[in-house]
Amino acid sequence: MMEETSASNNRSSKGKKEDLFHVLHKVPYGDSPYVRAKHAQLVVKDLEGAIVLFWKAINSGDKVDSALKDMAVVMKQLDRSEEAIEAISSFRGLCSKQSQESLDNVLIDLYKKCGKIDEQIELLKRKLKLIYQGEAFNGKPTKTARSHGKKFQVSIKQETSRLLGNLGWAYMQKTNYMMAEVVYRKAQMIDPDCNKAYNLGLCLVKQAKFEEAQFILEAVLKGNLPGSDDNKSRKRAQDLLKELRSMLPPPQLSDLLGLDDEFIKGLERLVNEWGPIRSKRLPIFEEISSFRDQLAC
Repeated sequence: MMEETSASNNRSSKGKKEDLFHVLHKVPYGDSPYVRAKHAQLVVKDLEGAIVLFWKAINSGDKVDSALKDMAVVMKQLDRSEEAIEAISSFRGLCSKQSQESLDNVLIDLYKKCGKIDEQIELLKRKLKLIYQGEAFNGKPTKTARSHGKKFQVSIKQETSRLLGNLGWAYMQKTNYMMAEVVYRKAQMIDPDCNKAYNLGLCLVKQAKFEEAQFILEAVLKGNLPGSDDNKSRKRAQDLLKELRSMLPPPQLSDLLGLDDEFIKGLERLVNEWGPIRSKRLPIFEEISSFRDQLAC
């Protein structure tokens, strides 16, 4: 009886250790090609071997949605982004409708990595169109997203601002700062943050809209925007503001004295009436001078 209890306890202890292993390494249970691919990716850190196993999972129909997306991410890590783009384009038809949105997000990152800016812009505009047509998030107001192993809720509003931020960045790479400015302003109206504010400020600087840029960058440094407490973001804003101030013209006398425009214009009219300083004296002084000369004689 004691031996049976001991064996039962050992099995229970072993089961708990296995459960802990899967939780810590975020590896699914089983021995399918997809499970082995995730084990190679996350535990053994054999990324090339993981890609081979992900291909086996896709070809055997084993968790194709996850296998294709995860394989593309691993390919990006190995600087095989072009191959990852081709894989998604070729095999996304095997994936469910619900997975298409996450595949698009992976594609956006891959286009960015490869410098395929036109393709990135086209895809971002298509995703934004789905939002205003009410087709994003499968018609729901929020979706569950995952980052660094943690799940969190994302609203349509947040997703729209994120996509607009990516679109603004893409336009900046094309040096189309006018379009980038328009897009970033829209993004800030929907869900403002420090990073997009910095990029908007940079767009304005590129267009020589220095005063507007200064106002936006100062708002970042004053902590008026979400993310303003991030040291890296503040440093970027400080550096750009310092560069910007070197481009600004020196302050006018009216700025220093706090004088209004009408007062300055009045002074200018008065000075113009007086004219420049000349050696010729007023008539009354000429008459006095002539009388003095006569007395001298």
